[in-house]
Amino acid sequence: MHSTRHAHDAHPPRRLYRHASLALAITAALALAACGDKPAEGQAPAAAAGQAPQVQVGVVVATPGDVGLVTELPGRVEASRVAQVRARSAGILLERLFREGSDVKAGQALYRIDAASYEATAQSARAALARSEANLIQAQAQLERYKPLVEANAISKQEFVNAEAAYKQALADVAAGKANVRTADISLGYAKVTAPISGRIGQSLVTEGALVGQGEATPLAVIQQIDPVYINFTQSSSEAFKLRKAMAEGKLKKASGNDAASVKVVLEDGSVYERTGKLLFTDLSVDSATGQVTLRAEVPNPKGMLLPGLYVRVQVEQAQVSNAITLPQQAVTRTETGDTVSIVGDDGKITKRTIKVGAAQDQQWVVLEGLKAGEKVMVDGFQKLQMLPPGTPVTPVPWKAPGSAPAAAPAAEAAPAAGAPAAAAAK
Repeated sequence: MHSTRHAHDAHPPRRLYRHASLALAITAALALAACGDKPAEGQAPAAAAGQAPQVQVGVVVATPGDVGLVTELPGRVEASRVAQVRARSAGILLERLFREGSDVKAGQALYRIDAASYEATAQSARAALARSEANLIQAQAQLERYKPLVEANAISKQEFVNAEAAYKQALADVAAGKANVRTADISLGYAKVTAPISGRIGQSLVTEGALVGQGEATPLAVIQQIDPVYINFTQSSSEAFKLRKAMAEGKLKKASGNDAASVKVVLEDGSVYERTGKLLFTDLSVDSATGQVTLRAEVPNPKGMLLPGLYVRVQVEQAQVSNAITLPQQAVTRTETGDTVSIVGDDGKITKRTIKVGAAQDQQWVVLEGLKAGEKVMVDGFQKLQMLPPGTPVTPVPWKAPGSAPAAAPAAEAAPAAGAPAAAAAK
């Protein structure tokens, strides 16, 4: 009996184990229920309650101002002054006095032509002039002797008239002799070919020993003045007409008042030339074959980077729009029926708005009508809204251009979902 009682005390009834297990299960259920009532750490209350978080969208604020209408057109570089160097005296070319491709000054000697025959002609002309001057002295002396004699009737009047005619003829011979000397000196001077203008000279078209100037003025070289340079470009006559009409109606104003419009040059590699030029003139006639109007700009070229014949693109600001708003191109939806944008209101609701845009400037549209100052225009976040029902409010944040640091993710999106295993384990 004693031993049986001790064995019963060492092994309690199974009913006690069942009661203990039930109590532990109830305690664990209450603890889990208490954890479920509280949001997970770092989780927004709206997300914990099963509500969709607000989506952040990039917006820009409409800000009016004066916007220049920049037109980009193709053009060609042309030297501001071009002069052909030609041989005006016939003879054998003896020497070239310049380096090809160098800068020369006006009046600088470039070539030397054999001048022996021209020197002889000049000497002969001077000798003839000296003889004419001697005859003039004799005729003048004889006329002075005949004056008192004709008054005293010592000689006939005919003799006096002959003496006076001889004097005047001697004067004419002297004048002709001086002209012949001048002509001979000019021909002799042509034997030394000089630069007509300052600029950069190209290659020599002839070599030493060549016979030049025989029958015609032989081309020897070309000098071009490339500082500044001209850029000739064309614009559609319809665009030019619309621009002038808008200015006449007061919709646009001149870019620089009474001054010439500024011009920027875009090189073949896409870079912008460091110097800014000015628009010189717009041609008054339209090319009947192409329907284009020719324009010319003048651009400084002190380093000689712009060479004649170079293809460039010209950005010219011909007019300005007053109180205009610019928007990134991706913010505007362009269709056949019109251009629309998405406006984010103060309540976060998005509404569509039809606007009127003008020309594109630096990857932005110039808005002419349809927007007010201070309105928030949606630029980024359109894909996010496709997953949400219409009318879902959004959170506007300043839009950043591509390449800048992206906006921080919303806290609700970064937090773990309610009931996640990690959160349950933490509890």
